[in-house]
Amino acid sequence: MTKYLISFPSGAMDIPDGGLQEVADAAHAVVQEAKDAGVWVFGGGIDESVPPVSGDGSVRAGTYPQSAQIEGGYTVLELPAYDAAVQWAAKIAVACRCPQELRAFQYDPAG
Repeated sequence: MTKYLISFPSGAMDIPDGGLQEVADAAHAVVQEAKDAGVWVFGGGIDESVPPVSGDGSVRAGTYPQSAQIEGGYTVLELPAYDAAVQWAAKIAVACRCPQELRAFQYDPAG
């Protein structure tokens, strides 16, 4: 089985005024569906009020330039096939009201 990262930047969300609770409820429903299906590994939204920290043996504010805007939501699912990952990404896209980026983690023989 392969682990897949499904993600989106927070700015991509299209939430109508007063619609945040509806989007949250839809997102939580998809998460529960993934948990019930036994494919959920991890997920959540980035707390954008906490600044990023990168490390090179030291801790300092900031991150890699190409990822300076780490934000939005991330979901990791473990699935038997890419087609299943596309289907889950589509469900998340509908719930979160925005397109999702889908990536596969490289195979890890240790787990």
